[in-house]
Amino acid sequence: MKHAAGRTFLLWLLAMLAGVAVVWHSHFSADMSFFLPGRPTAEQKVLVDQLKEGAVARLLMLAVEGGEAGQRAALSRELRQRLGSLPEFLSVQNGEAASLEADRNFLFAHRYLLSPAVSAERFSSEGLRAAIANSIDLLASPAGMMLKPLLPRDPTGELVELLSRLNAGTQPHSVGGVWASQDGERAMLLVQTSALGSDTDGQEAAIAQIRRQFAASAASTGFSDARLALSGPGLFAVKARATIKEEVSRLSLISTLAIVAVLFFVYRSLRLLSLGLLPVVSGALAGVVAVSLVHGTVFGITVGFGSALIGEAVDYSIYYFVQSGKIGLDQWRQRFWPTIRLGVLTSISGFAALLFSGFPGLAQLGLYSLAGILTAALVTRFVLPQLAGSQQRGRDLSGLGRRIASAIGHLQKLRWPVVLLAVLAAGQLFSQREHLWNPELAALSTVSAEDSKIDLALRRDLGAPDSRYMIVIQAADRESALQEAEQVGARLDRLREAGLIAGYDSPARFLPSLAMQAVRRASLPEAEQLRHNLQIAQADSPLAAGKLAGFIDDVAQARSGDAIDRASLNGTSLALAVDALLMPAGAGWSVLIPLHPPAAGDFAVAPVRQALAGGNALFIDMKAEFDQLYNDYLHEATWLSLAGLLAIVVLLAATLRSARRLAAVMLPLVLAVLIVIAGLNLLGERLHLLHLIGMLLIVAVGSNYALFFDRSSAEHRVDPETLASMGIANLTTAIGFGTLGLSQVPVLHAVGVTVGPGAVLALLLAAIFMPRETTS
Repeated sequence: MKHAAGRTFLLWLLAMLAGVAVVWHSHFSADMSFFLPGRPTAEQKVLVDQLKEGAVARLLMLAVEGGEAGQRAALSRELRQRLGSLPEFLSVQNGEAASLEADRNFLFAHRYLLSPAVSAERFSSEGLRAAIANSIDLLASPAGMMLKPLLPRDPTGELVELLSRLNAGTQPHSVGGVWASQDGERAMLLVQTSALGSDTDGQEAAIAQIRRQFAASAASTGFSDARLALSGPGLFAVKARATIKEEVSRLSLISTLAIVAVLFFVYRSLRLLSLGLLPVVSGALAGVVAVSLVHGTVFGITVGFGSALIGEAVDYSIYYFVQSGKIGLDQWRQRFWPTIRLGVLTSISGFAALLFSGFPGLAQLGLYSLAGILTAALVTRFVLPQLAGSQQRGRDLSGLGRRIASAIGHLQKLRWPVVLLAVLAAGQLFSQREHLWNPELAALSTVSAEDSKIDLALRRDLGAPDSRYMIVIQAADRESALQEAEQVGARLDRLREAGLIAGYDSPARFLPSLAMQAVRRASLPEAEQLRHNLQIAQADSPLAAGKLAGFIDDVAQARSGDAIDRASLNGTSLALAVDALLMPAGAGWSVLIPLHPPAAGDFAVAPVRQALAGGNALFIDMKAEFDQLYNDYLHEATWLSLAGLLAIVVLLAATLRSARRLAAVMLPLVLAVLIVIAGLNLLGERLHLLHLIGMLLIVAVGSNYALFFDRSSAEHRVDPETLASMGIANLTTAIGFGTLGLSQVPVLHAVGVTVGPGAVLALLLAAIFMPRETTS
């Protein structure tokens, strides 16, 4: 016997070491990829790509608070200089005159290749007369002081034409020569990190560097009261990961200590306690190994959810030690193992349905649960008896079992009140059916209300436009992408002129296609022809043609100069705008064109779709896509949960072979789900998809208790040891899942508040509806 136990332990240990080796080399992630679809639609793929690799996901918004305006401006300049010299950042903007001047210099130097007004007609004698006259009229406008020095070199007003299309109304306020909030109480900066939005480690390092450089800048400028406000996708990702890690570690520790305390109270033996935890350790390790091998990455939320399965995995060893202590191993295998095995199969049937989810998060939860429970059950059945030996008897719990039996006798008097409660619960859910479910994806977000408030305030202060509506273009190369962007832009210009949109952003505005640059270059006349046209155009103009030599030289330079490429934008803030809207996408290139809704009235989607008809451009309503993503998630989870429930019912029907017994097993489970969900609704909790998964878990976990009562009913008796083992197992399950209810992570919290009370209620209801003669 000792040799057999030694071999069993050795094989188990080797399997565990192999699992540890796999886990050691596994990749764990606590980012929001848990919520992203594995097989996205074309529109959803844009969302996924932007969240992972888009330039917007790299942006961080900074605000310097406290002190006087001059102090904030000085610290803003110092911080921009420090951050701009570090490799962690691609761009740092704060609205300083030097950076804005670089933008104006670029626009001015390349105005004839950038301006959409450039055409052969514009440089004819009539075109020049009209353009110059318009420029002279603008001298009387508020912008006249800025335009007057430029007039001899830009009489046609190409720079004005470019600036008029930049939607200057969305630019941040300026105080002390740097960007400031609308109330002037904060200095604003916009930073683009080198790390991708999906690189949470890189984002965390960049944020830490910002905080260090802010502290150094504050010390350098003598601004000790300065405060830093920070927001952006990278910060949300870093905080989400930290929250998930902290919650998983804290709650796992709490549940583990509580369960260990319960087991020690039951066993009063360190040896039995250690043996009782073997199925738990084995199941947890097997779950991580299975997820790692199949998915490659293990989500932190999966591990957190799996920690709750400790409560169910430990049930099997409790059943074994408590039930077999009096009757022995052989009798336990004959009487109790078939019931336990059926309970395991019902749990596996329920979780297996999640494997077919198109969302990696749900698929991982299903696989982790399936592998963990199956492994825990197999270790209990084949490993634990070998290691425990014949002297595994623990504390006599028959007294506890008899007290439970007495309590059940009193509880069974509550059958009709429970039925009435279930009817009331059903009525409550029916009356609240329109408001029962949370329709927003934000319900799953770990972003706090305070962080959301800060983010909204910083976006408003920086004048960030509404990016809900967007056009996406896919092309084989950058040149083709820019050409298509220009074609779409021409159509959007007509919508803008009609007042249907307020404007749009396009990378082709600052980086025209080579083909468009060639067309504009060809529209420029030679120097002699330009002089001739000017002489005619300026015959009666106050601006003499002889004063426009700089204009003629600039046009000649544009005719013979180099084309604009991406490198031409380096050193300007325009580079950030182009990189945010034009990016590599797989083997090709992708263009994003955000649309600005009109100031008054609703955004008219139909005219935009009609304007894009017949082309390759894809119109996306980002909010609608996020809502559709969540609805797809919820819809799929509903069907998978129903499929899991159906699988459980079919399995039980095939095994029990009795409609009456099947109804007796399912009734307490259905009532438990009904009452728990109604209770959550009364407490003001709006349901989302993880509550739905929690309902499936109530059925899967609760079926174990109902099956034990079904077996006892068939035998017309229930052993005190059986009742004691069920009570203790239910307590550990409630601890394992209920602890998640303390989590600040909505996904974990939803499972905890659903399954924790649901498991307890499933046991109580199964006992209440058990035939009375069984306990008599």
